[in-house]
Amino acid sequence: MSTMIIERRELLGAVALVPLLSLPGCAGTGGFSLVEAIRRLLSLSSQRAFASLMQENGFFDSQIARISVPDRLGGAATSGIVSALLRSDAIQSRLTRQVNRAAEKGAALAAPIVTDAITSLSIEDALSVVRGGSSAATDKLGTALGTRLVDAMLPGVSDGLKLFDSAIVTQALKLATGIDFAGLRDDVTRKASDGIYRAIAREESAIRANPQATGDPLLIAVFGLAR
Repeated sequence: MSTMIIERRELLGAVALVPLLSLPGCAGTGGFSLVEAIRRLLSLSSQRAFASLMQENGFFDSQIARISVPDRLGGAATSGIVSALLRSDAIQSRLTRQVNRAAEKGAALAAPIVTDAITSLSIEDALSVVRGGSSAATDKLGTALGTRLVDAMLPGVSDGLKLFDSAIVTQALKLATGIDFAGLRDDVTRKASDGIYRAIAREESAIRANPQATGDPLLIAVFGLAR
């Protein structure tokens, strides 16, 4: 019985979207376009995500994007005294703020990469993305970008780690064993990239849940019907 109810809901959802698919421009030539709706969804989601993350302490204050200090820093590879020092509240606090400030520098380089990717994003099955999960469009974006986001962010994160409170990072890396500056940079960049995608996904989910709040007629029409 429950299977029949689910199938009926899916059928009704597909039927509801038929008028959109039959409107002029649905294939991407203007007018009502599902592809354009997805691009607008991603554009607005990414704009909101970057606006939040790129402000001062944006990563540090975020519950979903805050970056932690690498586990190896002060781990089993260090001596007991050094490990205790690196794991002290004072050092950990300064290091955590350091890596999160560096992530902001990386995000500044990531933003235009994301914008360009959204503009040129190839969406073969727009209907499946529209009717997909709460982060279906963000997942599509992440697949399309591959490693480009991390590659673009590396120089910014590197500069950020050197710029903000570099003395404490240098001291910690000299004391620690098994991790160097490049290792720290790569770890922070990867975590920052993951945090950006999570932030975009959260905004996408919010827009899907309440498209009316965007004031965008296309988003309201497409995602209002898809719910």
